[in-house]
Amino acid sequence: MQNSTESVSLPSTAPRTDYTILGAISFSHLLNDMIQSLILAIYPLLKSGFQLSFAQVGLITLTYQVTASLLQPLVGMVTDRKPMPYSLTVGMGSSLCGLLLLAIAPNFPVLLLAAALVGTGSSVFHPESSRVARLASGGQHGLAQSLFQVGGNTGASLGPLLAAWIIVPHGRGSIAWFSLAALLAMVVLLQVGRWYQLHHVSRSQTVRHVAGEALSRSKVIACLLILGLLIFSKYFYLASISSYFTFYLMHNFGLSVQAAQMHLFVFLFAVAAGSLIGGPVGDRIGRKWVIWVSILGVAPFTLALPHANLFWTGVLSVLIGLILSSAFSAILVYAQELIPGRVGMVSGLFFGLAFGMAGIGAAVLGRVADAHGIGYVYSLCAYLPLIGVLAVFLPDLEKRQRV
Repeated sequence: MQNSTESVSLPSTAPRTDYTILGAISFSHLLNDMIQSLILAIYPLLKSGFQLSFAQVGLITLTYQVTASLLQPLVGMVTDRKPMPYSLTVGMGSSLCGLLLLAIAPNFPVLLLAAALVGTGSSVFHPESSRVARLASGGQHGLAQSLFQVGGNTGASLGPLLAAWIIVPHGRGSIAWFSLAALLAMVVLLQVGRWYQLHHVSRSQTVRHVAGEALSRSKVIACLLILGLLIFSKYFYLASISSYFTFYLMHNFGLSVQAAQMHLFVFLFAVAAGSLIGGPVGDRIGRKWVIWVSILGVAPFTLALPHANLFWTGVLSVLIGLILSSAFSAILVYAQELIPGRVGMVSGLFFGLAFGMAGIGAAVLGRVADAHGIGYVYSLCAYLPLIGVLAVFLPDLEKRQRV
């Protein structure tokens, strides 16, 4: 039985890891998330330019994140049944429109519309590009997802840096120049779509993973609920950094907007670096242990952050970014192995959940900041990683596959 399973899981006709496609999809992810991160990076400009409250700042993030999160599982379910190779290019076109509208928005409702267009683009991009990464993985699913994730997280880290260098000195209208990045991504994704069209019957759709199938339905549901709680803890905490870290630094340490954005860039760059770790390490030692360590292991640093001076705030933010970001690739591949053959739906569900939790977190924490001050946000969120202890209840899927 074991030999037959291995012959199905690793067929002789299976392609080797296609690093060209992984590089292309990771690069597209970089450009996509760089565009998205510009919204977060220019929050200080939007807040002052439109006289927004923290709650309204959070509502911008909520609009963007919820638009993405609600549509992603639906996109994944549809494309599980009928792959749409060129939907990646169309999705990027929606982000391009949102970017141009953001540059010229005359009022707050139009800002929300721009955020919704960018969110719609993300809802199409993430589940399908995650499928492409798995298809090109050659069986190294964790590595492929990490390479895909590192592109997105690197792009997200570039947003504050580019905002500090270009948008802050030249004004909000200069955002329009970043439409060139969206056009470049559309060209790259057009080539990826052609490759995808030739390889759309992937092992992720045909391989039957015994470990996931051996679990009862109730056990699979319980595992998904645990993974959902871990996503909640991770992205609620990340929302406190990505949306409000600049305000925290400016309020507590008197930094300028540009200096605070540089600190945010360093944190997001650490997130990008950490995202490269979780997948390949999970391929080697098991995804459960990566999930456990990356969520629960960051708790000492989040608890120390609200009490640190400027130097140690910078150091702790880097450690938090490195450790916490290693979880998502492992969580995503673990979930894909729980529900074999539904790569698009699972990817859409977990990317959507991540976006949704980040959006809800930004809105809720914005109201908390208005009511109690920005420092209280970090004191409250410091306890979120303790939810990582729930990972102890996850079964070891890799061990089940070896049995």
